[in-house]
Amino acid sequence: MKIRTPRLTLRPLSGADLPTAYAYAGDLENTRFMMFLPDADEAETALHLAQAEEQWRMDNPERYEFAVCLEGMHIGCVTLYMQEDRSEAELGWVLHKAHWRKGYVTEAALAVIEFARSLGVKRIFACCDSENVASYKTMEKLGMQLCGKGTRTNRSMGEELRVELVYDIRYE
Repeated sequence: MKIRTPRLTLRPLSGADLPTAYAYAGDLENTRFMMFLPDADEAETALHLAQAEEQWRMDNPERYEFAVCLEGMHIGCVTLYMQEDRSEAELGWVLHKAHWRKGYVTEAALAVIEFARSLGVKRIFACCDSENVASYKTMEKLGMQLCGKGTRTNRSMGEELRVELVYDIRYE
């Protein structure tokens, strides 16, 4: 499966993406506000990629992890985490810092939102650390609205309790 946008190609994330995935997933600056990143080593990234491949082989995956590719180069990932009844899904992303502030996440996420709608998803939500201005601004560009706040920890920040923002968009 491939999704094309004006500048990007989205395709299933795979084990072949290990070097480029670890370049963003293992970088502390790149993942500063992420709950489950950075990866400790390439082996952790490889495990995650193997799980992503396994999901793509399922009839009804619990998550769809798309590699974001620019001119054939893997630069990030957009993931759709299906909720149990499949009418709701969580949207998440990570992009290599060399490609920040160019609109790639917004472009890729909009394509994944359309994919989710084709699956019958009625509500899409996304979460971020309250200090991650770029992420919540992206959520707003996607048409999402702030619908809640909570607390969380970020792997890179240890046990420090952080404020989490939750945004969503609903479809009829």
